[in-house]
Amino acid sequence: MFEGPVQRLIDELSRLPGIGGKSAQRLAFHLLTGEEADARRLASAIVDMRDQVGQCERCYNVAAGELCAICRDVKRDDSLVVVVERPQDIVVVEKTQEFRGRYHVLGGALSPINGIGPGQLRFDELKGRLEPEGIAELIVATNPTVEGDTTAMYIAREFKPLGMKVTRLASGLPVGGDLDYADELTLGRALTGRSEL
Repeated sequence: MFEGPVQRLIDELSRLPGIGGKSAQRLAFHLLTGEEADARRLASAIVDMRDQVGQCERCYNVAAGELCAICRDVKRDDSLVVVVERPQDIVVVEKTQEFRGRYHVLGGALSPINGIGPGQLRFDELKGRLEPEGIAELIVATNPTVEGDTTAMYIAREFKPLGMKVTRLASGLPVGGDLDYADELTLGRALTGRSEL
C-alpha cells in the first residue's frame, strides 16, 4: 500500500504484541516525519539490546552480563525464591517493594495441549539451585490461569518431597474493586484465601 520501506516498517511493527495495523502505521509515520535523531536513537537502542542482553546464568532473568542485577545483589535473601513464568513478571513483583529474595524464571507454564511439558521448562535448573543456594521456600507466582495453576501444582508435587516449603501467591479481589464486578472464580479464591482480621 505504501512505498516499500514504509510498508516494510509497518509490517514489522504490526508483528509486535499489542500493536495492530493502525497503530503500526501511526508509529511508522511518526518515525518518518519526526526528528531523524529520534528514529536513529530508537534503532540504536534496539540493536544494542539485541547485542548486549542475554539470560542470567542463575535465574534466567534478562542480564547484560553473566548475572542479572538481582542475582548480583548481595543484600538479597538467598533462602526465598519467587518462581515466575517470564522475566517481565519479575518487574511486577519488584514494584511492590515487598520482596527482597531471589527469582527463578521457568520460561513459560505447563500446557500439554500446546506441547509444553516439564522438559521444556526450567524445573531441573531450579532443583539444581536448591542445595547450593540454601533455598528454603519457593513462592509460586505463576499466572492465575489453568496453565499457571497446573504449573503451581506440579512445583508443589515435585519440590515438597525434597523438604521444600512451597507457597502460592494469594489471589482474590483487587483493592478498590466492587463485589458486583467480581467473577465467580475470583470471588471463590478470595473466600478460600481469606485471612483473619
